[in-house]
Amino acid sequence: MNIILVPNSQRGKGRNTTFSHRHLVLIALVVFLALPVLVGIVAYHAQDMLTAYNADSLLAAQRRELAAQRTAVAEAKRNAETHLNALAQRLGQMQAQMMRLNALGSRLTRMAGLDAREFNFSVEAAMGGPEKTAASSNPPELMDSLDRLTREIERQQERLSALENLLLDRKLNAAVTPSGWPVDGGWISSGFGVRADPFNGHQSQHDGVDIASSMGSPVHAVGDGVVSHSGDKAGYGMMVEVTHESGLTTRYAHASAVLVRAGDRVQKGQSIALVGTSGRSTGPHLHFEVVRNGTAVNPMRYLQQASK
Repeated sequence: MNIILVPNSQRGKGRNTTFSHRHLVLIALVVFLALPVLVGIVAYHAQDMLTAYNADSLLAAQRRELAAQRTAVAEAKRNAETHLNALAQRLGQMQAQMMRLNALGSRLTRMAGLDAREFNFSVEAAMGGPEKTAASSNPPELMDSLDRLTREIERQQERLSALENLLLDRKLNAAVTPSGWPVDGGWISSGFGVRADPFNGHQSQHDGVDIASSMGSPVHAVGDGVVSHSGDKAGYGMMVEVTHESGLTTRYAHASAVLVRAGDRVQKGQSIALVGTSGRSTGPHLHFEVVRNGTAVNPMRYLQQASK
């Protein structure tokens, strides 16, 4: 085999090289021996490059996973803070509602005349029982339970408020409706209706009841109202007349002295006069009269309410 090497320049001379069969065999041996080594080297470096690429890919995936986990942790933290803030706010609302309920319960206890020791809203209610572990609730379930409890408290507060209004109405109605015993002690010496006149013995209508009592004993108003008359009146002597918001009028006659003036507002149980024997009277007593729509009615039903 002849190989001719031709230079690029025109001035150079070509060189002729001759390879014999030995040279070709030697070159083939070198090629066949060096080729596996070269392939091995290339494969080794390629494996190193592939390993490095896989390591970089794995590291990048781990970084992405860590970033996702950090995001999830931050989101869970924000959710936990949100739930805690919501729980704290709801707890404050429930505490305020419980304080209002306790105040309302105390008022109802006083208005209804219940035993304050039995219905003491300033102390926690007594509870007990064997210990048993219950399954814990997650925040959403706990929030649902608090929501239900809050709604129940609101409903109970509405019911108690309605009950308070009812008791208040009854209390006000009882205050303005005449009821009670107008003097300290005493006894009924003459009833309501037709009777024999104590002065001439003729049959006459008695528009009230006479309550015998000691001279100078205090006379009490049997209901809240406004004094519509205070002073002397024919047949009644010294008399106090009280007009009540219920539409009724009460009269307290034959007094020895009056303690209020016309236009005064009086309260139930207030002393408004003193027992006497003024006017058409045979002795110290109180003439108690109840007028409804301009007509005298039997006052016994109002006097009996006091005994009940």
